[in-house]
Amino acid sequence: MNIKERYQQTIAYFNEHMPVAETELQYDNPFQLLVAVVLSAQCTDKRVNLTTPAIFKAYPNAEALSKTNFEKLFPLVRSISYPNNKTKHLIALAQKLVTDFNGSVPLTVDELVTLPGVGRKTANVITSVIDQQPNMAVDTHVFRVSHRLGLVPSTAKTPLAVEKHLVRHIPAEQVHKAHHWLILHGRYTCLARNPKCAACALQHLCKHYQKQQKRIRDKQSG
Repeated sequence: MNIKERYQQTIAYFNEHMPVAETELQYDNPFQLLVAVVLSAQCTDKRVNLTTPAIFKAYPNAEALSKTNFEKLFPLVRSISYPNNKTKHLIALAQKLVTDFNGSVPLTVDELVTLPGVGRKTANVITSVIDQQPNMAVDTHVFRVSHRLGLVPSTAKTPLAVEKHLVRHIPAEQVHKAHHWLILHGRYTCLARNPKCAACALQHLCKHYQKQQKRIRDKQSG
């Protein structure tokens, strides 16, 4: 199976079995999504969704958030991983949104990465979710699943390298959905430590599974 066929079959599977693929972060507008994504770094979406309602109630927009201070915001963020840094980043990014973008969330990667606490992954999430731009955010799930399925070569050792391979082979109009396909597959089936291979319908495409089966056969025959 060549790389083109591997992508075609993978995309066909997800289009059929996961036609609706969206972020599990809860939000009502771009500002709320930006806050949620910043908080979600190295933290579960479930924990973020338990935390953000109080933040959004107290600070419904960038202007309100820009006027708070660390002592007031930190208690609302403290249950999240790295609360000190994230509290500082949220206040600083809100201030920059107000001063540089009239309080609105910009929708280009280049502009978003100028905000404190916003890297390329976060910028890709915002632009793909809000505007369906063909940008691929590579988190640990996307990185793991794309390697296991053989969608990217073993030489792709950085998130940026993985991103470039995926965007090159996935049709532009599907990239924003493919991001969620890979995340959700990694979150619920292709787990990091104990992947649910027996329940996975992508066994026939999965290089990781095929290697595991070969090891078992070699061990049994040896």
